[in-house]
Amino acid sequence: MLTVKIVNTSEHPLPQYATQGAAGMDLRASIETPILLPPQERILIPTGISIELPIGYEAQIRPRSGLAAKKGVVAIFGTVDSDYRGQIHVLLLNTSKEPFVIENGERIAQMVIAKHETIIWELSQILSPTERGEGGFGSTGIK
Repeated sequence: MLTVKIVNTSEHPLPQYATQGAAGMDLRASIETPILLPPQERILIPTGISIELPIGYEAQIRPRSGLAAKKGVVAIFGTVDSDYRGQIHVLLLNTSKEPFVIENGERIAQMVIAKHETIIWELSQILSPTERGEGGFGSTGIK
């Protein structure tokens, strides 16, 4: 378990895991009045929370599958770095043909906390060979 400091300026509960095996926690819109998101448009929505992640961790902002499947509204994938201390916002995109109304407290995205590595580049003239080699899109034959 990892302990993370959080500031919550919204009136909503802290993000939490819905089940014991869940990887993501729902993020909620923290807005004063409902916002209309027209078809094919995007908007930045505040969540009312700020976090302090330790170095070596990131918060991944991901779409909620239910909102995407039912309404066509997706959160654009984003990263919250460990040195960011501002309020987390979610970039929502309405992929549907219908307008979508975002309500205060609506679950708009999920946040996954992930460990990551910091690398050091090792400049080289060649890379180790693999079975795949330089094969790109579709080269593995999986359809």
